[in-house]
Amino acid sequence: MDIIDKKILTSFYVCSITGENPITHCIKKTNLSETYINDRIDALKKNLLLSESGMLTEFGRTSLHVVLAGGVFDIIHPGHIYTLNAAKALGDVLVVVIATGDTAVKMKKRRPLHAETQRQELIGALSTVDLCLVGKEGDIFKTVSLVRPDIIALGYDQVHQEKFITDGCKVIGLNVRVARLQSPIPEYSSSKIEKEYGEALHGI
Repeated sequence: MDIIDKKILTSFYVCSITGENPITHCIKKTNLSETYINDRIDALKKNLLLSESGMLTEFGRTSLHVVLAGGVFDIIHPGHIYTLNAAKALGDVLVVVIATGDTAVKMKKRRPLHAETQRQELIGALSTVDLCLVGKEGDIFKTVSLVRPDIIALGYDQVHQEKFITDGCKVIGLNVRVARLQSPIPEYSSSKIEKEYGEALHGI
């Protein structure tokens, strides 16, 4: 399957979650003409990757490797960019889940500087990210069930244990691989940047 077909199927996958029009989404993401995209869609239907009604078939879905990554993403730094690029390299589609403010407090012991919708908009604007969602309170597997990832990518500093995730996914009927990503710049963190910025302001 070539890259254009993958992009079209990615649009159909993303729009099955967001409710957007997949053709409009695909035009925006590829800059291809609607006529050309429709011709490719017809071919995908013949190959049973899309249904006649224009839905992603199970065969079409299994042709995409979906990677799920999550985090607070309060202050974007090079470590975040590296991690997201590494996560995208594991598959075809990268879905990023933004932690809510309350979840962030539990994880980081502090409230984020930016609202979850602002963090979602910022991460969603990155070219490597295909879909950015705000997570559900209390149960990470609600979002996992919605996304149905093939791979869950964890950052080097994320506390989740691989066995906890794989076991939880099996409960909801998913066979998911967990990948622990390493950052080449572990000295970068949102907390450290915030602390150093605050100290610099007070030193003025």
